[in-house]
Amino acid sequence: QLSEDVERASENPAEEREGGMEVHEDSSSVILPDGELGTTTPSLRFSKTCLKNVFSVILLFIYLLLMAVAVFLVYQTISDFREKLKHPVMSVTYKEVSLYDAPGIALYPGKARLLSCKHHYYDHIPPLINPGQPGAIECTTQRINYTDPFTNQTMKYALVVQGPRDVKKRELVFLQFHLNETDQDFSAIDYLLFSSFQEFVSSPEKAKFMKDCESSYSSWKFSAGFRTWVKMSLVKTKEEDGSETVEFKQETSVVNYIDQRTKPRSDQLFFVVFEWKDPFIQTVQDIITANPWNMIALLCGIFLALFKAADFAKLSVKWMIKIRRRHLKRTRQVTNHIS
Repeated sequence: QLSEDVERASENPAEEREGGMEVHEDSSSVILPDGELGTTTPSLRFSKTCLKNVFSVILLFIYLLLMAVAVFLVYQTISDFREKLKHPVMSVTYKEVSLYDAPGIALYPGKARLLSCKHHYYDHIPPLINPGQPGAIECTTQRINYTDPFTNQTMKYALVVQGPRDVKKRELVFLQFHLNETDQDFSAIDYLLFSSFQEFVSSPEKAKFMKDCESSYSSWKFSAGFRTWVKMSLVKTKEEDGSETVEFKQETSVVNYIDQRTKPRSDQLFFVVFEWKDPFIQTVQDIITANPWNMIALLCGIFLALFKAADFAKLSVKWMIKIRRRHLKRTRQVTNHIS
């Protein structure tokens, strides 16, 4: 379009020179064409230039709006990233195993006596032949005395039993206790679970090891006159400093024991079963969902868009100034020629 305007401007002086030659012959016949040339053609050109300028201004405002949106996205992205850094998300993963590291079962029987302890498989526990009478003790057990970690004065007696390992065969440990005399209306045996029986065996200071376990793990109870079935699941938690803590979750079901002994007894019997719930070890850790590389890539894209918009806006302003100068120059040339 600019080249066509230049060609038209180059052709107009020849026509105007011919019109000037005709003025000497008849000036009245030349006034009307010159008036039409001075009013109609420049007005059409001015209207086109005005439309171009309006369109350029609108385009410039669109670029400014895009830049404002890009700046807002940058601010929002940085704010979201900082918020995600402050609030990590808890991640839970499950690892399937065929064999567990045998846990330690620390029992506090008090005056009660261990009658029998056996490992069974596939949840099959044969009926007791002589309940309340001593039986076979086929479990690995150790007895330990240590001071209470909370009072440092009371001595505590614990019976530590090796727990089940083979989860595929549904291995379980069945224990029977007997309490002959009690001065309470009800009686129960406390117990706690810790992650590795082997660590307890290999520990040079077993008393200190049990004090640490009692300080770290929760304790539970099972009552007399019932068969308590404990199903364990292992939860590992990874801390921010890289350390790992282990705890147990358990589901407990209680079944009433029907004492079929012939003579009424004043003693009490305890029955408890320990079994793994499933072959999955649950691992819990805090993760930060904000990925710095994703944020950097997004910011690079936004800044590229900002620079491109700024470049477009600069070119638009230059183009508008150039068009305006050409229009003023053309107007001055036409005015000078007419004058």
